[in-house]
Amino acid sequence: MKRILLASALAMGATLSQAQRMITPSMLASMQQMEQTAADKALRNAISANPISKMAVNMEQSADVDTYFSIDIKNTGVTNQESSGRCWLFTGTNVLRHKAMKKLGITGFMFSHNYLFFYDQLEKSNLFLQGIIDTHKEDLDSQQVQWLFSNPLSDGGTYTGVADLVSKYGLVPKDVMPETYVSNNTNEFCSHLKRKLRECGILLREAALAGKSQVQLEEMKVEQLKTVYRMLTLAYGVPPQQFTWAPKKDGRAVGEAKTYTPMSFYREVCGTDDDLNADYVMLMNDPSRPYNKVYEIDYDRHVYDGHNWLYLNLDIEDIKPLAIASLKDSTQMYFSCDVGKFLNRTNGVLDMANYDYESLLGTTFRMTKKQRIQSHDSGSTHAMTLMAVDLDSNGKPTKWKVENSWGPTYGHQGHLIMTDEWFDEYMFRVVVHKKYCTPEILKLLKQKPIRLPAWDPMFMGEE
Repeated sequence: MKRILLASALAMGATLSQAQRMITPSMLASMQQMEQTAADKALRNAISANPISKMAVNMEQSADVDTYFSIDIKNTGVTNQESSGRCWLFTGTNVLRHKAMKKLGITGFMFSHNYLFFYDQLEKSNLFLQGIIDTHKEDLDSQQVQWLFSNPLSDGGTYTGVADLVSKYGLVPKDVMPETYVSNNTNEFCSHLKRKLRECGILLREAALAGKSQVQLEEMKVEQLKTVYRMLTLAYGVPPQQFTWAPKKDGRAVGEAKTYTPMSFYREVCGTDDDLNADYVMLMNDPSRPYNKVYEIDYDRHVYDGHNWLYLNLDIEDIKPLAIASLKDSTQMYFSCDVGKFLNRTNGVLDMANYDYESLLGTTFRMTKKQRIQSHDSGSTHAMTLMAVDLDSNGKPTKWKVENSWGPTYGHQGHLIMTDEWFDEYMFRVVVHKKYCTPEILKLLKQKPIRLPAWDPMFMGEE
C-alpha cells in the first residue's frame, strides 16, 4: 500500500527526494491510523472548549501557599505598571525607592516612572537615528540596518537603562510628574512613534545617498528629534527642569519644602556613594553559552552615550549565594525571569508542579534550559524586585519572593513566590552590588567582554 501511495505522489510530479520530504498520502495515512479511545474523545471535547491552562491545573498543588520566609525585606508598597512594558523601570526605581524612603523617613513614597520613561523614549529615538547615520554606507538589506528598522525603539528595557538614565537625568517624585493615560497604556502611542522614526530613518539614508555630509545628516537628526520631543510632551507631559517639593505623610508635608533639579533630588534622596553602573554587576544564567565569561550585546542600551548591556554568565549555583548575601544585608535586587512559565495567576506561585500539561496532552516536554534558550522557547521576559528567600537548616534556598509591578491585588498581595526548582529553570538575570561578590568573581569581571550582535537571542528587554 505504501508503495502505491508513494508511486501516486511521484505520478503527480514529485521527485523521489521531494516525496520523501513532503507530507505524502502514505505519511498522512500513518498519522490517521492512531487509535481513538473514549478517553481521547472526552479529552478532545474538554480541551477544544476550555483554556489549556485551566485544564492542566494540578489539583495536588491546591494547598495554601507557604508565605513564611526566613529572610524577608520589608515591603515598601507595590507599584503598578498598568498596560505598559516598563517593568524594568519600575523594578530599577523600586530598588532605589527603598533607599530613598530610609533617607526621607517616610513610607509610601514613589519616584515618577513617567519622568524617566520620557527620557528613555527620547534617548532610544536618538540611538536609532544615530545608528541609521552610523550605518548609512551599508546596504539597506544588511542585517544590521534591517535590525535597526525592525527595532527603532520599545518600552522594554534592562537595569543598564535605568542606571544610565538616572545618572544622566536624575529622578523626581511621582507627584511632580504623574502618570498619563498614554504612559500607562504605551502600545498605541509607541506604534506611531516607531512609524515616525522609521520615516526619519529612511529620509536620513536618502539624504546620505544624495551626498549629504555626516555633519549635515546629524543636523537633520536634531530637527527630527525636535519632532519626537514634541510628540513625547503631548503623550507624557513636559519633564520638569526644576521643582519645589516637601516629603509628605498622609497627604501632609512633614518636612521643609525645598527647590530641586532632578539631579540634585536624586543625589539628596539616594546619595552618591554608589555608581549605578560601576558598582553593580548583572549576573546571567545562560547555559547555552560558556560560564565564567563576560558578554556585551551591541546596541542593547537605552542611551547612545551610555553602556551596552554587559553581564557575567555564571552557573545558577554560583549566583544564589550572592543573592542571599544581598538579602541578608537587607538589600533588594533587580531580578528578571521567564515569568509566564508555570505561573499560577491566582495565588502568584511559580512552581514546576503547578500544571500537568504532559498528562493532559499525552506527550512530554523535556527540553533543558539550554535547549529552551537555543530554540527560542524561553528567555527573560519580565523584571521584578527580589526581596526574600527561605533557607532550610543547611542554609539552602527552598523558595524566593519578588515584589511585582502588576498592582497590589495580583498574585500574593502584589508579590510572586517561586520554588527554588523554578528559580533554577526560569531565572535569568539578577543585579548585585559588587561588595557581595567573591574575589574570584571580581577577577572574572576584569576580562575583556565577548561582543555579541544586536540580534542575539539574549537581546530581550524586560516588559
